[in-house]
Amino acid sequence: MGLYPLFADLAGREVLVVGGGEVAARKIAALLRAGADVRLHTRDIGHPDIQAAVDEGRITCMQGDFDPAWLDGVWLVVAATDDHAFNAGLAAEAGRRRRLINVVDDAALSTYQVPAVVDRSPLVVAISSAGAAPMLARRIRERLETLLDPATGALAGLFARHRERIRTALPDLSLRRRWFETILDGRLDAVAGDPGALEATFLAELVAAGVRGAVQGSVSAIAAVEPDLLTLRALRALNEADLILVGPGVREDALEPARRDASRVDVASADEAAERAARHAGEGERVVYLYVESQAGREIEAVKAACANAGVAFRRIPGVPMKIS
Repeated sequence: MGLYPLFADLAGREVLVVGGGEVAARKIAALLRAGADVRLHTRDIGHPDIQAAVDEGRITCMQGDFDPAWLDGVWLVVAATDDHAFNAGLAAEAGRRRRLINVVDDAALSTYQVPAVVDRSPLVVAISSAGAAPMLARRIRERLETLLDPATGALAGLFARHRERIRTALPDLSLRRRWFETILDGRLDAVAGDPGALEATFLAELVAAGVRGAVQGSVSAIAAVEPDLLTLRALRALNEADLILVGPGVREDALEPARRDASRVDVASADEAAERAARHAGEGERVVYLYVESQAGREIEAVKAACANAGVAFRRIPGVPMKIS
């Protein structure tokens, strides 16, 4: 990963944009939507949207020749000019002052990139090619636009507005996570187009989940394969896991698709894998046992037997074996 992804809170914070054409207009529009205090320097305003923003007092024009000292008062810089020499000089000045700068269409001069965005506020999906292939990032964005309908944003808003209510109704993390997954798996699809009905059903589901109480854990034994060879069933189990037990010989890249906040424990023997799997699943956790197919016969049988004795659901998800490290 060449760039570190982040989302910046620019509300009320100063951002300097240099340039007055169509590209600058797009950058300014996005910054204004984020609540930034935009400061503009340009010799010629060449786009009506910029002129309108200036006339309405939504952006501040920095008059006269460019002054590098302007950089001292801003959080971010955007260079949207076609003057390479000026852009290079501006990037150097920004670097000396430790200000992040985006030079449009020049990844080498930029210290941050602006991604392609799918906006379903408060849910925002950003896609970046690190400046290498902007058209690819845009194409992926177009595909995601068709996958995420407008109701996605409304649902994200409900999660945000009722965060404390959710925590109170479902204080147990495993139960709360399970409820989230139920909601996200399409439980509210029938009322997604009606904001009032969506919220009412959302809250009714929350109350019902709180009444139902404790959750039932499970164990999924998954063969370690190359990440792009995982079945959909295996991917889902890895994304839902509370605990991942990692068997001998499993390579690190096999864990890439797993949920980042899942606990991970290396197990060295069949007895350890069986004991941990049955115990944690019995406590309501979703456990994944990740193993190397060619050497896990006894381990799988031990885990399966322990789950049967504990009354815990067990399933095995086979796959194409990886090479043992």
